[in-house]
Amino acid sequence: MTNAYQRKKQPERVRQQLLDVAARLSFEQGIAAVTLDKVSQAAGVSKGGLLHHFPNKLALLDGLFDELVARFDRAIAAAMADDPVERGRFTRAYLTVCFALDAEEEGKGWQVLTIALLAEPHLKARWREWVERRSAEFDATDGSPDCLLARFAADGVWLADLLENHAIDASTRAVLLQKLKALSLQ
Repeated sequence: MTNAYQRKKQPERVRQQLLDVAARLSFEQGIAAVTLDKVSQAAGVSKGGLLHHFPNKLALLDGLFDELVARFDRAIAAAMADDPVERGRFTRAYLTVCFALDAEEEGKGWQVLTIALLAEPHLKARWREWVERRSAEFDATDGSPDCLLARFAADGVWLADLLENHAIDASTRAVLLQKLKALSLQ
């Protein structure tokens, strides 16, 4: 019998740590630089520990996608809960969350995911499914061409933030957001 110290297993903490490291490496070095070896080493987790949670790189990217989309959904739900006007509510929440991504630390995670969406057909298909599901869910209140135009504009701002090709000051950004929100009410 041995009295050797055994570390308490915390699988959810390890899984989150692996996702955080994968997101950081993706942001710093690009998706192509994310390998299971690099992630396990940077996270201080054995390769076997990583493989327990994510059997391959695609599973790791899927895990990152799932986490970020869940956060995005929670942020949209919170914004919708604060909006008493039903017409265009989902669109205004989508706008609010997309415009806030640039200002938040989480925006880096979305930058990583956006790059992955462009590079990985599987993730692009999953994002398309999310958009289709949400569009169908809120079609009665947010199916107008004006709401669609506002969401497309938010996607454009998101891409501009990612590419850093437009320096939009905070006051201009606020005006754009208000104009797009007004469009969702038409």
